[in-house]
Amino acid sequence: SWAVILDELGDIYRAFAEGSEPAPRGQLHYADYVAWLGSERHVARTDKDEAYWLELLADKPEEIELPSDRPRPAQKTYESGRIEHEFDAELVVALKSAARELDCTVFHLLTASFFAWLSRITGNSDLVVAVPTAGQIAAGVNEMRYSDQLVGHCVNMLPVRLQCAGDEAFEDFVQRARSSLLDARDHQNVSFNNLINRLNWPRDPSRIPLASVSLNYANDHQVQIAGLDTSTQLPEKTYNFFDLTADMIHGDDSLTVDCKFNRDLFDRSTVERWLQQWEQLLGSAIGTSGVTVGQLNLLNAAEREILLETWNATERSYANTACLHELIEERTRTAPQRPAVSCSGNALTYRDLDKRANQFAHAIRASGTGRGDHVGICVDRSTDMLAAVLGILKSGAAYVPLDPSFPDDRLRFMADDAELALLISTTDLARSFDLPRDRQLLLDEDAADIAAQPGDALLADDSRDARVQDPAYLIYTSGSTGKPKGVVVPHRAAVNFLASMADEPGLSEDDVLVAVTTLSFDISVLELYLPLIVGAMVVIADRDESVDGETLRALLEGNDATVLQATPVTWRLLLEAGWTGYKDFKALVGGEPLPKDLADSLIANDIQLWNMYGPTETTVWSTCARIESTSDGISIGKPIANTTIYILDEQRNICPVGVPGELYIGGDGVTSGYWKRPQLTADRFIDDPFGNSASGKIYGTGDKARWLADGTLEHLGRLDDQVKVRGYRVELGEIEARISDHPSVSEAAVRLWSVSGDDVRIVAGYVAEKGKRLGAANLRKHLRQSLPEYMIPQYFLSVDDIPLTPNGKVDRRRLPTPATAESAIGQHEPPANETEAAIAEIWTSLIQPARPIGRNDMFFEMGGHSLLAFRALRQMEDRFGKSIDFRLLFQENLAEIAARFEAGRLDKESA
Repeated sequence: SWAVILDELGDIYRAFAEGSEPAPRGQLHYADYVAWLGSERHVARTDKDEAYWLELLADKPEEIELPSDRPRPAQKTYESGRIEHEFDAELVVALKSAARELDCTVFHLLTASFFAWLSRITGNSDLVVAVPTAGQIAAGVNEMRYSDQLVGHCVNMLPVRLQCAGDEAFEDFVQRARSSLLDARDHQNVSFNNLINRLNWPRDPSRIPLASVSLNYANDHQVQIAGLDTSTQLPEKTYNFFDLTADMIHGDDSLTVDCKFNRDLFDRSTVERWLQQWEQLLGSAIGTSGVTVGQLNLLNAAEREILLETWNATERSYANTACLHELIEERTRTAPQRPAVSCSGNALTYRDLDKRANQFAHAIRASGTGRGDHVGICVDRSTDMLAAVLGILKSGAAYVPLDPSFPDDRLRFMADDAELALLISTTDLARSFDLPRDRQLLLDEDAADIAAQPGDALLADDSRDARVQDPAYLIYTSGSTGKPKGVVVPHRAAVNFLASMADEPGLSEDDVLVAVTTLSFDISVLELYLPLIVGAMVVIADRDESVDGETLRALLEGNDATVLQATPVTWRLLLEAGWTGYKDFKALVGGEPLPKDLADSLIANDIQLWNMYGPTETTVWSTCARIESTSDGISIGKPIANTTIYILDEQRNICPVGVPGELYIGGDGVTSGYWKRPQLTADRFIDDPFGNSASGKIYGTGDKARWLADGTLEHLGRLDDQVKVRGYRVELGEIEARISDHPSVSEAAVRLWSVSGDDVRIVAGYVAEKGKRLGAANLRKHLRQSLPEYMIPQYFLSVDDIPLTPNGKVDRRRLPTPATAESAIGQHEPPANETEAAIAEIWTSLIQPARPIGRNDMFFEMGGHSLLAFRALRQMEDRFGKSIDFRLLFQENLAEIAARFEAGRLDKESA
C-alpha cells in the first residue's frame, strides 16, 4: 500500500512542477479535491476533528520507548530490517471465532492484543500507536467502507491512544480498543503533521514525534485492490519512518505480520522474539474467559525454564551452620601467626585479633548483653574497631554501626530506634547519645577493664550464643518517610555472601585488601571479614586516608595491596592521584553505576575489574561481573551463589529476555526485613511465587533491570525516588521531609542534577512561607542537624510552587536546575586580589556554580563535594606551590583560604 501512495505522491509533485493537474487517481480529480478542501463542510469537520485530538492528547503522553539493543542515535535513521512472521493456523481460526463472539473485527482484537503486548514489553500503561487510515470507516463486522470526508488515496496517521490496566478483563479491553479505533476513524480529518504542530510537540531529531510505533491491517482483498502482489518476495532491508511497524495481512486462513524495525536500535533476533511473544499473548487471550490483561502470558515453556531455572542454577555448598565470627575463629586456629589487620601503624596477627575480640566479648557479656541484643559501635577507624565488632558477634549480640561523622540527631534516633543494650564508643563520641553510663563501654575510660578481661573464648552458652538465623548486624539506610530504617541481617546471609565472594571475584590467603568504607555502609562487610575468613590481611584506612587520593595511593603501594573495593568516586580519586595498579590487581566497583569512561581507564591499567551490584536488604552484593570490555555496555553480571534473580512486571509476571521490569532477589542472602517496620517488610519482602528461595521470600529492589540474551543482567536505574550519591543510598523523600521541617519552608522537592560523568549533585527546590526570607546557608545549617554530609543538597533554589504531574505527584523533572540563580541572602563581593581571583577561577571551573563565586563564599556551600574538593586542592597546589589541609575547605571562605596561601598558614592548627 505504501508503494501505491508514494507513486501517487510522485505524480502530484511532478504535476505541480509542470504546472498541470495530476491524472485522476481514485475517487476525484485534483481540481475537485482542491475545491472540496475549501468547502464549509470540510472546514467544519476539520475543526471538530482537531478539537477531538487536541483534547485527547492535551497532556502530551510519553512516546513509546521500546527496549532497544543499542542506545538511540542522536539523529534518526530510516534504514530498517524486515521480518515476516506467520501466526499459527489454528490460532487464526480461533481469532476469527473470538472476534465474532465479541462482536468486533479481527483488527480490533489484534489491536487490543498489540497494545497489551506493547504495555508488557515497555512497562508503560499509557500508549499511543500510529494507525494509518485511507479514508475508511467501519461499516460492520469485518467490513469497511470509504468515508465521504476524505478523497482519493489520502493516507493519514491516527495517533490512537489506549490505557492498559493490568486488572482489566481482556474482553473489556477489546471493547475499549474497538471504541478508540472507531472514534479515531470518526475524527480522521486532521493530518498527523498539523496535529503535531497544534500540540506544540517538542521536536526531537532522534525520533518521530508522538508515536514511535505503527500498526496497520489489511486483508488479502484490500492488498490486491492496492495493486500489490503478495506472492512477491520483498527485500529484507527497507526503509521505515517508525521504530517499529507491524503490517498485518489477514487471509481467509492465514495471518502474516510484515514487521519493519530500525536496525540501529534492534537486533533481528530481538524482533523475532517479540513477534513470538505477541503470538503467545494472543493465544493466551483467546478462549480463556475472564482472563485479565495482566495475566496474559508472553512466555513459552522453554523461555520460562531458562529464566526461572537455567539462569538461576546457583546452588553451592557453604558453611550454613556456622556464624560469621566462627569462620574467623576457624581461620585463627589454622594460622594464628599470620598478619590479620593493620591500621595507622598498629598491626595484629590472627591470634592477637582473636584475643582482643575475646576481651571485648567478655566485657560485653559482663554487662548482661547477649543473644537478641543490639550493641551500637561509634568509634574511629582502628584495629580496635574491628576487634570490638568481632567481640559483639562473639557475645551473641548484633552490632549497630554508628558513623561518628553523622549528626547527633541522626545518631540519637538510630540508637533509640535500635533499642541499644550497650554502646561501644569513646568519651567524646559518647556525648552524642542519651545513654546512661552503665550502658556504655568506652575504649578510653574503660581501657583497663577491657584489657583485664580473659583473652580466651567465651564458654558455650546456648541461651546467649548466636545462631545462624540470628542477626549479625542491624544497619540503617535512608528512609523515604523522613527517618532512617534499619535492616536486620542474619549470620546465615552474611556467611553465604562471604563464601560466594571468596570464590568469585575470589580471594586467597596471599591477598592484601585495603578497607576504605565506613562501618555504616554495608559494603564494609566484605572489606573487613572476607580477608579474615580466607587467611588474608586487611589494611584499614583511617578517615583521612580513605578520602584523599594521594594518601590512599601511598597506602595501597606501601602495603603491596592486591584488592580494593570502592565506589566510582574513590576510584577516580585514585586515578587522578596517579595510581596505575598492576596486573591481577582486583578492583571491585560498586555502590552506584560504573561509568564507561571510568571502566575504560581501569581496564587500561591491566587490572581485574569487577562490577558489583546489590541492595542492603539482600546482604551487600547479589550479582557481580568481570568487565573486560565496555564495547557492549556494562553488565551487573549474574547472581552470586545461592541467589535467585527475577525480573517482574507490575503484575509480577516474569518479564521476557530483553524486557525491563523490577529486579527481585531471592535466596540465602535475603535478610530478615526491616527492624520494627512490619508493614514495610511485608510490602518489600514478598512470598516467593516460584518456590526457589530458601527463605521463602524475595525482595523487591525497586531497581529497573532486564535479562540480556547471554544470561547477564543490565541495570536500568530506579523505579522510585531512591538514588545513589557517591555510593550512598539516598531516599529523596527523607531530604524533602527534613527541609520541610524548617519553620520558614512550606514545601520542598529534591532532584538529582548530573553535571558530567559521575558528578551527580542534589538540587533542592523549596517554597518559602509567605513573607519569610531565607537562603542556602540557613537551610544547610538546618539540615546538618539531622542529615549526614552526603545527603545535604549542593543547591537550594527558591520556587513559587512545586511542579506536579497531571496525577498530582511531584514532577521532579520540572524542578529548576542550577542554571537558575541560587537563592542567597547577602551581597555578592567579588575577589579582591590576584590570589582570590585565581582560587575563584579554580572553584568555578570545578563547581560550575549557579552564580559567580565571591570572596565570602565557601567551597561546599557553593555546590562542591569531596571529589571536587580534592581536585581543587591539587589545582591550588599546582598554582601556588603550596598545599592546605583538606578540612579547611569545610571551615573557611575563599578570602580566608587565599590569605593562608599568602601568609603560609596552611594547616588546620594555624587557624
